[in-house]
Amino acid sequence: MSAASAPIDGDNRQGIGSSPRRNEDRRFLDGKGEYVADIRVPGMSEAVFLRSPIAHGRIRSVEVPPEHQGKVFFAADIAFAKPIVAASAAPNFQRSDYPPLAVDKVRFVGDIVAICIAPTRAEAEDIAQACVIDFEELPPIWDIDVALAPDAPLIHDHWTNNLYVETRIETGDIEAARKSAPVTVRKSLRMGRHAGVSLECRGVVAHYDRRLDELVIYSSTQFPHVIRSILAECLGVSEGKLRVIAPDVGGGFGIKNNFNPEELAIAALSLKLGQPLRWIEDRREHLIASPHAREHRYELTAYADQSGRVLALDAVVVVDAGAYSVWPWTASMEAGMSAGIMTGPYDIPIYRGVARTVCTNKSPMGPYRGVGRSGACFAIETLIDEVARSVGRDPIDVRIENMVRPESMPYRSATHKLYDSGDYPECARRTAEAIDVAAIRKRQTEVSPDGRLIGLGMASYTEQTAHGTAEWVARGLPVVFGYEPALARFTPDGKLVLFVGIQNHGQGLETTLAQVANQELAIPVADVIVRHGDSSVSPYGMGTFASRSMTMAGGAVSAACAQLAEKIRRIGAHLLQAPRDEVHLADGRVHFGTQSVAFKDVCQAAFLHPERLPEGEDPALEVNAVYQPGRSTGAFSYATHACVVAVDPGTGHTEILDYVVCHDCGTMVNPMIVEAQVVGGVAQGLGTALYEEIPYDENGQPLASTFLDYMIPGATEVPDVRVLHMETPSPHTRFGIKGMGEGGAIAPPAAVLNAVNDALRSLNAAVTETPVTPERILDAIASSAGQRVSA
Repeated sequence: MSAASAPIDGDNRQGIGSSPRRNEDRRFLDGKGEYVADIRVPGMSEAVFLRSPIAHGRIRSVEVPPEHQGKVFFAADIAFAKPIVAASAAPNFQRSDYPPLAVDKVRFVGDIVAICIAPTRAEAEDIAQACVIDFEELPPIWDIDVALAPDAPLIHDHWTNNLYVETRIETGDIEAARKSAPVTVRKSLRMGRHAGVSLECRGVVAHYDRRLDELVIYSSTQFPHVIRSILAECLGVSEGKLRVIAPDVGGGFGIKNNFNPEELAIAALSLKLGQPLRWIEDRREHLIASPHAREHRYELTAYADQSGRVLALDAVVVVDAGAYSVWPWTASMEAGMSAGIMTGPYDIPIYRGVARTVCTNKSPMGPYRGVGRSGACFAIETLIDEVARSVGRDPIDVRIENMVRPESMPYRSATHKLYDSGDYPECARRTAEAIDVAAIRKRQTEVSPDGRLIGLGMASYTEQTAHGTAEWVARGLPVVFGYEPALARFTPDGKLVLFVGIQNHGQGLETTLAQVANQELAIPVADVIVRHGDSSVSPYGMGTFASRSMTMAGGAVSAACAQLAEKIRRIGAHLLQAPRDEVHLADGRVHFGTQSVAFKDVCQAAFLHPERLPEGEDPALEVNAVYQPGRSTGAFSYATHACVVAVDPGTGHTEILDYVVCHDCGTMVNPMIVEAQVVGGVAQGLGTALYEEIPYDENGQPLASTFLDYMIPGATEVPDVRVLHMETPSPHTRFGIKGMGEGGAIAPPAAVLNAVNDALRSLNAAVTETPVTPERILDAIASSAGQRVSA
């Protein structure tokens, strides 16, 4: 059976490709979801972190009022807890020891100095407010240029400079291309720093279970098993003495896919005191101290022929990764991933990419939906538009002509990625047709009654998913995330329970995994229960991130259920006194002609009446399976986004008039969920494109620490996104599934900026930085006007 083929049995109304309602929605709509903030443990105290108000300094002393002695705890109180070390295997990577509590030095506003505990959060906050920290302030490294200056103070005293690492990728002779190419286009770009802004902030509860002799940690995390492993290492205890539970998680987006110092500090102090503790992050903490995202700089040069065919690409990516390397991804992840996927869907034969990761006095940078791919898409797509205009052609035509052809699949890119399948040009054509390019161009020739300028932007990308073992090894991370397990177990009354190592935080995985079970077993989706998020219940798994859950856990569930289906057929045939080859599964029953037996009867025989089983058949109905994709190089989803905007040149305000996405994630398990994921991703991508930013001043102070200063898109800012689907199955995954959870967020920054700049063309103005705020648009217009006057 090929990787993309489906089994004979299955219910097309609920299996792969159908859109049943989500199993998990009922409890959320009924208000029965349970998050970390809902967890109550007898005797629990609330914890509040005393955080640094300065960006860089040595701690001289902390004055704790006498009445609060014994309620404030410092690094010395949990000295047994080892620092978090996220070191890349890349040559010359400079490692940072990230302590759970600052030992003698703080390195960003929000760095943790102490833990204050009290019966209520309000009391704990009052204790923190009463403490006075005496600092020896050091010069803040608040910007990439400041960090890289020859005389810059060192953030980590044992380093040689403030550069975590520099890596390079080079394919072909870039110098020969530079000398021979008739067209050279250069572009400098920036992406603003921002936060993840999950609906639920982070949170941790820790308590000791005396009966089981284990420390129990509730954490709003995306990978509880992996957290257990690193937590055991840092605490110096056996994993058998730790249990990590991720209850319902109100959005992850990557910011909850790290091992954070807060988790380690709360666990260590609870272990030391023998007392239950809870910490719930507030929104200000989230904005200033949770792992940040984006903040990239790009220096790009395209060498092209006179038709706009890109012959070579030279790219330098510089990322501000903040003060510490985040575990397990390391500080080098963002720049390395961006440089490693820079050529995107384009057939660019010669490439030189340099990725620099810089250390500054800012909150550390972690993964965020799209990771480095949003930046790479932003870079190459704005560059493609610039190339097209430099040769006097429409960017849409140049974009399509540069794309990898479907007949070239599988295709190895200049960045050494192996694209498995897809038709990139067709995807772009469908998007252009849906957005109605001719009508937009006609509208641009007409004078708008309100004086607004109309612009059209497009952006295409590829997204690597289903990463296998070799791919993760090549990235040099502390953990290799190349597989996923599943345990499928029937109950005696005929229901199926799936135990998986991934973590559902809004993706609909409790439904889509049930659909996979339906495809293999023909069991109603409503009869499938999915258990996840508990390291003592589910098999050891790697968690949910990198658009991997359906490709990996879906493959494992499929493998386990396929084995169960065979056993059910054998037992069912025996009960029906029928030949094994003449029975089939449908609607939760084993059928033979007009006769049938329910799964419940099969399960009764398997669990409670083994005397009814065929001779030699073992009792019980459960199977463990582990899945790895057919190739470690991954399955590549892709899409093209198109955006129409109206820009007011007087105010700089941008309105999105239309937005179209044509997306291909291989075989869709649930098209309804796929579409919703794309729309949600677009909303987040619009935040990056137009609204979200945490700037820092020269003192290293974040200037957006509340929602008064930090803008996010709401219902009135997100347009009615139209989503078109293509399905090109991957040859390397079960059912041909490709991951798609991050895709919607990747292209909006590029599509929006291209649209805005298309609108500003008549003014000879261009914006080169996200978010594309009214101020930046007005500055671009003013700068262009100044150039025209001086000319």
